[in-house]
Amino acid sequence: MKTRKRRIAAITATATAAGDMVTKRQRAFGLFLSAVLLCLGAMMPVHAQCTAKNEAFQSGEHVMYDLYFNWKFIWKKVGLASLSTNTATYRSRPAYRFDLLSVGSKKTDFFFKMRDTLTCYVSDKLEPLYFRKAAEEGKRYTVDEAWFSYKDGMSSVKQRRIWHNPVREPQEMEYSDSRCIFDMLSILAQARSYDPKDYKVGEKILFPMATGRRVEEQTLIYRGKQEIEANNDTVYRCLVFSFVEYKKGKEQEVITFFVSDDKNHLPIRLDMYLNFGSAKAYLKSVKDNRYPMTSVVTK
Repeated sequence: MKTRKRRIAAITATATAAGDMVTKRQRAFGLFLSAVLLCLGAMMPVHAQCTAKNEAFQSGEHVMYDLYFNWKFIWKKVGLASLSTNTATYRSRPAYRFDLLSVGSKKTDFFFKMRDTLTCYVSDKLEPLYFRKAAEEGKRYTVDEAWFSYKDGMSSVKQRRIWHNPVREPQEMEYSDSRCIFDMLSILAQARSYDPKDYKVGEKILFPMATGRRVEEQTLIYRGKQEIEANNDTVYRCLVFSFVEYKKGKEQEVITFFVSDDKNHLPIRLDMYLNFGSAKAYLKSVKDNRYPMTSVVTK
């Protein structure tokens, strides 16, 4: 009986540890999604307007990323993400559609199924129009949506979260601002077209973002330039930004972004500092980018 109890205890401990690890991977994956988008948003000027000219991307662009999580001093690959851009029509208006899909690895699926899909539409002048995030994480499944409108110099957003599992009452909110309000994906549409060459090391960039349930002010700090190797055996010259939070008046770094120092402004690597460990995301591949990757370092 003692032997059997020991075996049961060992199995239970192993299952618990595996579950904890997957939960941490899930959180890291969710943070990765936000990180990619915040990273692209780092080039946003302080006073943003809702319309702009697309100077950075073209229809058909497709980017892939590998995500790694640090587990007891060992880096493990836990999934991948893809970001695609295409021309579209939204309510009879010419538009661009962006899709960001995250998928856990087969090993992760064994313990915890994870499928997150983000979609947004912006006008051909890059105005935010619509945003949707469907998150299937284990047994939990939620859908966040945001609808944007403009009147008398004001930007407004109506947001809603629907709980499919567990079933709850929908959460809704509305918000208006004299500044443009962006969602996680539409912000990259404009941010990629701006040139950050005038930024000074240590300069802070602030902007509002609709998350599906609320509108939050984001803070990023420009750190300078650095050469970074991606998962395609290529070294890139990158702009470095830090996403920070303020707790009890102290600045705490959450994510470090390394963005290609060229007209594409693509995230090359992201370092995420989590309460339970750390995670990294690496560029794996990119195709149909509008400009040559002139940030590639040749040696």
